[in-house]
Amino acid sequence: MSQNQKVRVVFAGTPSFSVGCLKVLLEHEQVDVVGVVSQPDRKSGRGMKLQPSPVKQAALDAGVDVITPHSLRDNDEALDWLKEKGCDILVVVAFGMILPVSWLETPKVAPINVHASLLPRWRGAAPIERALLAGDAETGVGIMQMEEGLDTGGIYLEKRIPVTAESTGYSLWGELEALGAVALMDAIFDIASGKLKPVPQVEDGVTYAKKITNEERVIDWGLDAAYIERLARCYSPKPGVRTSYHGKMLKVIAGEVVSATQAQAGTVVGIAEGLDVACGDGVVYRILQIQPEGKKVMKVLDFLRGAQLKVGDVLG
Repeated sequence: MSQNQKVRVVFAGTPSFSVGCLKVLLEHEQVDVVGVVSQPDRKSGRGMKLQPSPVKQAALDAGVDVITPHSLRDNDEALDWLKEKGCDILVVVAFGMILPVSWLETPKVAPINVHASLLPRWRGAAPIERALLAGDAETGVGIMQMEEGLDTGGIYLEKRIPVTAESTGYSLWGELEALGAVALMDAIFDIASGKLKPVPQVEDGVTYAKKITNEERVIDWGLDAAYIERLARCYSPKPGVRTSYHGKMLKVIAGEVVSATQAQAGTVVGIAEGLDVACGDGVVYRILQIQPEGKKVMKVLDFLRGAQLKVGDVLG
């Protein structure tokens, strides 16, 4: 490509995490976003009306041609659409569908992916959550060349950030969305010109970030207190992690690890400074913020004033 030639991009993405990358591409004068592909509209909200994905809405707002196929495999119409765009680079950010080989082979230069982990650690669907749950000291984003394997392609560029004791799933999501947009713009022109080449991933340290299940967001008090603390941060403030008492559901929003105990896991061992609960490793997790069923998030001490909870009760 010549230095003055615009980079023609087709963008594939779905959630709000992808929008930052799409917007920086749309705003750059040397990039021409010629098409966007996103997942189909989903029902959401109180009225359960069909709503476009955040990426589709951003594309519509920008006046970009957008398609929302239910599948790309054996979809000649969608493949013809891609070929007609004549893109140099296919940029994929949290699209949520498997791209067939025919799509990977169509861009003139490369299909690339903005992946929110330090590959080869946390290949797959939920890298942000898995890094936090595992207690990783750092995470980041990588600009990766796409191939048939699951996040197995070579790395063009990588940027890192620390995971701190204050990091939540929400905060990391926002940091990595912004970092991904920066990394993408740092790499895309050098990729298009052939100046930047992908470096193969190392073979050691491969882990997979499987999708998060609803069951994982129910607190198992038999687990270690440190893991439960990370679990609460991972889903704070939404959707929260759940426990129950007297048949009522509670969402745990925030807490801290405090002290040792010999009580059975799940047992309430204190209610003076917070809701102190024994965990499976003999350590207490103190709940500090909570959301009772049908109510707003509140400080746990406010909740305890009206709740029929006492030392010795068992949660979950």
